[in-house]
Amino acid sequence: MISSDSLCMGCMREIGAEKKCPHCGFHVDTVQQAPFLPVRTVIANRYLVGRALERNGEGITYIGWDIAAKKAVNIREFNPAAITSRADFNPNLQVMLGNEAAFAEMRRSFEEMWANLATLSGLSALINVTGVLEDYGTSFAVYDHFDGISLRDFLLRSKTGYIPWEKARQLLMPTLSTLGTLHKNGIIHRGISPSTLVIGEDGKIKITGFSIGEVRCTGGKLNPQIFDGYAALEQYSADAQQGPWTDIYAFAAVLYRALIGSDPIPSRERAVNDRLMVPGKFAEALPAYVINGLINALQIQPNDRTRTVEQLRAELSASPVATASGVEYNRQQAQKNATASAGGKKKKKMSAGAVIGLTAGIIAFVGIAVCAVLALTVFKDRIVLPGKETTTAVEDAEMTAVPNFIGRSYYDIESNPVFNSNLKIKAQEIYSSDVNSGYVITQSIDPDTMVSKGTEIVLYVSKGKEKIVLPDVTGANYDEAYARLTELGFDVVKSETTVGNYKDGEVIMVSLTENQSYDVGTKVTLRVYVSPTTTTQEERTRSGYFDETTTMRETEPASEEPAPTESTPEEPETSALTEE
Repeated sequence: MISSDSLCMGCMREIGAEKKCPHCGFHVDTVQQAPFLPVRTVIANRYLVGRALERNGEGITYIGWDIAAKKAVNIREFNPAAITSRADFNPNLQVMLGNEAAFAEMRRSFEEMWANLATLSGLSALINVTGVLEDYGTSFAVYDHFDGISLRDFLLRSKTGYIPWEKARQLLMPTLSTLGTLHKNGIIHRGISPSTLVIGEDGKIKITGFSIGEVRCTGGKLNPQIFDGYAALEQYSADAQQGPWTDIYAFAAVLYRALIGSDPIPSRERAVNDRLMVPGKFAEALPAYVINGLINALQIQPNDRTRTVEQLRAELSASPVATASGVEYNRQQAQKNATASAGGKKKKKMSAGAVIGLTAGIIAFVGIAVCAVLALTVFKDRIVLPGKETTTAVEDAEMTAVPNFIGRSYYDIESNPVFNSNLKIKAQEIYSSDVNSGYVITQSIDPDTMVSKGTEIVLYVSKGKEKIVLPDVTGANYDEAYARLTELGFDVVKSETTVGNYKDGEVIMVSLTENQSYDVGTKVTLRVYVSPTTTTQEERTRSGYFDETTTMRETEPASEEPAPTESTPEEPETSALTEE
């Protein structure tokens, strides 16, 4: 019998009396502060709350324990941070004043979505939802916990950073089928990405990351969670209509990432300047129907895009239905034209040979049209025009456009096989107070510049803010200390005092701890002793120095003896001779 007392609240494995989990490193004394629920909080007298796994603008996901079923679960809490709050001493969720109606409406959407998902349990690529419940002033959804890695991590760990079509087909087509069932039941995910598709220990993908629609677009009440590169254009507006075509764009973008090895250009950027393409070496290896399916599903405008999962699945499987649909349309158009040209006269019945000939001609026409579309999009850089030498095509194939690396993580760039196959990338680390450590500040070749493959490019990567060590300057002359500290990069401020018995100009106190590291430009105040005979009080006041009778005096040693006054007569000195 498993006892919840011996469970690690980080992974729900038994650890006995251990303080630190040997499996996940979670410490039993870890405090989980608001807005998260404290670990070991019990929901609905059945579910034990563990470590928080993920949070977005809609809510929080925890690992948990089903006390009745004795198994690990995931618990999703409706906790929209923009309109709610929670105190450390009170687990009940509080709705901010004036947001009660919005909270109630979105909470109802949350409950309906998860209740609907619970009725679909059994789909191969869907998480198994076991319940929707209420507690602590909000709602919770519970689903089975499973171990796995995200598709993003899976691709990054692969040798090339991408996978062949056959492998991608096996992984992703069951996901597409599940997505179609979700759409038929009124559920639009809006967050399909390599981060929300998780590969389990059985090698199959599960769709995770479900959230209500308000968090999957910009301009609403909630903090949005948009996956750039995978979010469709309509998600960047609160007023645009979303539907199955929104998920179709995201799925096609995921397929593009899996096959090509790089994130697609965000749809907002493509709307201004569409530079998305299938590189030549991948176009040669991929079936033409797969490329055609990607082209149709990644159209920027929703009305131009593949509208249903059934249509996309047919295109990606080279289904005769998908091919014949275009042929049937052209056949119908040909019949209409024939009728019109006959002036309304009764048509003669065509012979079987004529029908076959017409159908063959139509199929050939459609084939030529498809090739033309591909030639003008995917393969446009590979076409050899008449009268040109074939070496031109070879030279073009050896050219590549320099990506915009600025603002990207150097780790992601370094591990991307596409970037490294096209360019010789070198990094040079420099300090920056504006760019986080590990991210590219600038690059030696401007983005979109056409260069030969294998060209060397230097990426200037941030080392973060420069650190400097504060030396001990207590007891030194102020001028010497000032020169030394400013040379290191400190911002030195002088504070004068006449209290004490020191050398004129001696540094008697420093506001920061010596031998510690600080950012360049950190302000340090030096308290300097100035003899009363050196400057008058009026000069010090005019110069803007602190008066020792105010803040300076507060930090002087308490053992300082008061100066003698006229009312206190001096006592005669005593010695052994006078005592005698």
